[in-house]
Amino acid sequence: MRQDQFEQRYQSVWDSLEEQLAVLEKFSFRRGSNELPADLPGLYRQACNHYALARARRYSPQLVELLHRLVLRGHQQLYTRRGAWLWRFISFVAVGFPVSLRLSIGYFWTALALFLLPALLVGGLCLVDNSLIYSLMSDAEVSKMAEMYQPDNARPGRTIERSAESDFAMFGFYIFNNIGIGFRTFAMGILAGVGTVFTLFYNGLVIGGVAGYLSSLGYYDTFWPFVCGHSSLELTAIVISGASGLMLGRGVITPGRYGRLDAIRLQAGRAVPLVMGAGLMLLAAAFIEAFWSASDLPNLIKYLAAAVLWTLMILYFIFAGRGTGGTR
Repeated sequence: MRQDQFEQRYQSVWDSLEEQLAVLEKFSFRRGSNELPADLPGLYRQACNHYALARARRYSPQLVELLHRLVLRGHQQLYTRRGAWLWRFISFVAVGFPVSLRLSIGYFWTALALFLLPALLVGGLCLVDNSLIYSLMSDAEVSKMAEMYQPDNARPGRTIERSAESDFAMFGFYIFNNIGIGFRTFAMGILAGVGTVFTLFYNGLVIGGVAGYLSSLGYYDTFWPFVCGHSSLELTAIVISGASGLMLGRGVITPGRYGRLDAIRLQAGRAVPLVMGAGLMLLAAAFIEAFWSASDLPNLIKYLAAAVLWTLMILYFIFAGRGTGGTR
């Protein structure tokens, strides 16, 4: 869509939001008041998506700046009022996050390929010849991994040293581990994207290799029921973190008509919703891993729940936010 068509289609939305904000700013509503026009949140949400589109399509700096100021004014009116944090969170989960991912879908597919292809290749090779795992991990690491999923382990996913720890303690451990992986995958993008590419590729090799190795040992009833529950959230979040890192790397490599620092800031701003959303997914994955994955529920129940979660997640990223300005 050309910029003039974009402006003609959405100018009425921006004018309506401008009028409402002007009234609110003129009368200086008391802080904490919830007396807001009913359609203000919807107009603001659309303006946010239009702002993201204008930046992604590299429309004129004047239009991008106009929408940026409109979004900032709307943010100030909405989020300085009582209870706004809850609305902001719900709006982000329901619209902001999935729309941001669809706007950056090319980066997502690239990150997915960098992660999934080596995982499948090495997983298949280790399934056929499990000695290959030792080219990826040390003897101690391989032994530790086998110990966590051996059939007689009463708490799959935990070493003997950690088997006595509470689910809540493991929840904290998983949060630290998962968030660390996701953040590193994103932050390494500042190395011209090379760091993110390496991190995705390496994690794919290790995760695929471990899956193939443990399957070759016959640990089907401990490993797969344990990982299936949180895999949809955890693995997808790693890929999304990788997509955000690739975006950051693009700002370093190809700043385009922007200065390099400005390009990095622009790409980082676009990546922030992805990083935040991935963080929420990793938090949810840690909760499932600590309180569900190692439970005594039948494996069939775990597999069914995993299938439902995968399906819901895919539908969420495809359809959430459509019809509210997040048309992509």
